[in-house]
Amino acid sequence: MLKAEVLQNAILTSASFSIIATDEKGIIQLFNVGAEQMLGYRAAEVIDRTRPSDMHDPAEVRARALALSAELDTHIAPGFEALAFKASRGIEDIHELTYIRKDGSSFPALVSITALRNHAGDIIGYLLISTDNSARHLVQQQLGEALVAAEKANRAKTDFISSMSHELRTPLNAILGFAQLVDSGTPPPTPLQKRSVDQILKAGWYLLELINEILDLALIESGTVSLSHEPVLLSELLAECRAMMEPQAQKRGIAMVFVPLEVPCYVMADHTRLKQVMINVLFNAIKYNQVGGHVTVQCTLAQPDAVRICVRDTGRGMAPDKLAQLFQPFNRLGQEQGTEEGTGIGLVVAQRLVQLMGGDIGADSALGVGSEFWVSMPLTTAPTLDISPFDAVLAPTSEPADTPNVLRTVLYVEDNPANLELVEKVIARRTDWRLLGAPDASLGIEYARVYQPDVVLMDINLPGLNGIDAMRILRSDPSTAHIPVVALSANAVPRDIQKGMDAGFFDYVTKPFKVQRLLAALDAALAHASAPNRFNNNNETTP
Repeated sequence: MLKAEVLQNAILTSASFSIIATDEKGIIQLFNVGAEQMLGYRAAEVIDRTRPSDMHDPAEVRARALALSAELDTHIAPGFEALAFKASRGIEDIHELTYIRKDGSSFPALVSITALRNHAGDIIGYLLISTDNSARHLVQQQLGEALVAAEKANRAKTDFISSMSHELRTPLNAILGFAQLVDSGTPPPTPLQKRSVDQILKAGWYLLELINEILDLALIESGTVSLSHEPVLLSELLAECRAMMEPQAQKRGIAMVFVPLEVPCYVMADHTRLKQVMINVLFNAIKYNQVGGHVTVQCTLAQPDAVRICVRDTGRGMAPDKLAQLFQPFNRLGQEQGTEEGTGIGLVVAQRLVQLMGGDIGADSALGVGSEFWVSMPLTTAPTLDISPFDAVLAPTSEPADTPNVLRTVLYVEDNPANLELVEKVIARRTDWRLLGAPDASLGIEYARVYQPDVVLMDINLPGLNGIDAMRILRSDPSTAHIPVVALSANAVPRDIQKGMDAGFFDYVTKPFKVQRLLAALDAALAHASAPNRFNNNNETTP
């Protein structure tokens, strides 16, 4: 008994936690040293006089009572009785409550309430054991502030990289654009000039690839990359990849074998991003293969609910230590001095994208044998089509009539003289087109109102009024609302492109542009502008 009494006395006199015991009516009967130090009252001041609820935030206690009434589907009187009622039902719980000290100050506490019973099972009181939760609250607050700061830093990093991407793309646009014009000009370049232009183009497109991959990686790591999760027909996606990669393989003397899928297979993924991953894996299999080698692509069921896409090559393979470093950023595994160009970022981006789509990626390799890269993606069911009976009625019954061959006007709003000159030279190749240039959005809007161009080509980052706001002004003006506006911008982040399309651009071409891509966008916009009865008298689209 002596040992039990010593243990009991140690608990009751401990300053580490508060112990309060009440009778069955909730009046305090025991108030230990920890309670005195925590709440500022002496035991003699509260025993037989006070309820624990008198030391709690009354608004919080009432709110707790209402919540418990709803939880237990019964009416409970507000106050300490609510917490006691739950304890009396044998429901052990820890409540986070705000204690009020004698001096009026408050602090958060974790409070455990237990019903005390006699041998007959009757409730004779309640035991409240509490600890000060201020330190935990402070840590949570600091953690919350740190998360806010981290999110702010991530946004700042993403905005910086987006801005830097634009600054790099603007001069690169002129380099690649003029090089393409020289390469395809009349008269054609001499053999020496041709080799020089080829080197400019090769280096320029490689630099663009590097900018894109760094931007992709930054967006992924900051959590701002957007992905769509939808059924993707795997055979169709691989056919697109094959069509893109076979010319590269033929140039290097590499045979490509795509083993047909036995049954149609749909995976849950973002079509564009999964295609980006497979193109990266296939390009590496071709690039690091041997002349006369081959690449084999085969799909197998890795699990009942996943498919594994395997890409095997007959290259030199990798040692285990190199394989372990495969998905490290900017690590080219000793290929820096080789003849093959690379950034060391592509596989890292591929890994992050696959993981964001709910899949996995890995590799196996053996020196002198080759490597096998695999991408595992979750399977899903084929999409269902909801075909409306009105579709056939609304379908066009004939092609629009041919438009006469008249001089078409393209207005280009661009503050960079080199970009303006480049587009001017591109437009000059079409004898039925003419170009008007405006160095800022305000002048561009006035030109559009006065000259009524067939199409407006709009830069986004313009001095003063930006391109998106300028486009909205043109759309809201009845005299220019009918003119399609095509964006031509170095803002190549997917969210910027989507923002532009959502704002109302007819198309969005990114710099550096390929000449055929720009011409195709302008052709489509001009065809749209020529379509009969597109707009009624109120400049609204005709259904």
